[in-house]
Amino acid sequence: MSIVTLTESELGRLGKVPRLNLVNSLSGYKSANLIATSNSKGQTNLAIFSSVMHLGSDPALLGFILRPTTVARHTYENIKETGDYTINHIHEDMIDSAHQTSARYPADQSEFEATGLTAIPWDGHLAPFVEQSKIQVGLKFEEEHMIRANRTRLIVGRILEMRFPEEIQHPDGTLDLAKAKIVTISGADTYSLPATIRRMPYVRL
Repeated sequence: MSIVTLTESELGRLGKVPRLNLVNSLSGYKSANLIATSNSKGQTNLAIFSSVMHLGSDPALLGFILRPTTVARHTYENIKETGDYTINHIHEDMIDSAHQTSARYPADQSEFEATGLTAIPWDGHLAPFVEQSKIQVGLKFEEEHMIRANRTRLIVGRILEMRFPEEIQHPDGTLDLAKAKIVTISGADTYSLPATIRRMPYVRL
């Protein structure tokens, strides 16, 4: 197997699309989620994200990275307006509809209607859940942090509610994502279905 070596300057000379695809692959497999929001008038929005991350369990926090707001970011605008949003895992049977949400729909067109996915109410909140998703998480906006190097934002949310099938939870609390057929994203457009190899014990010295 021959090894490719690229320096920062060589990377900079690549075309925009090859550079984007290459760098997007370097972080490995990423989570595949739909973030659902609504504005104060009830206009819903749904967008695919591959940057959702665990930030802590007490309090229970999740974060995601938002690209620069130099163009309209309906997800961000709705979160700032209403303060709530949901994160919905993508499973194998949802890939086509979920990926379609990456298109740039106008603010007055709901991605739910455009993709055939179904919005279901979250009691007491404007943001809906995605009915087809097997793992649904409702969050309250907590804080944001600007990443100065590229003007992206880390959005931090507190988990208020979660929904998932009882049969995918292990006795120790862990969710069996493979059993739920939750997919991952690599690069910008490649979906994979992980398989559990084995679980390892907690390591103590």
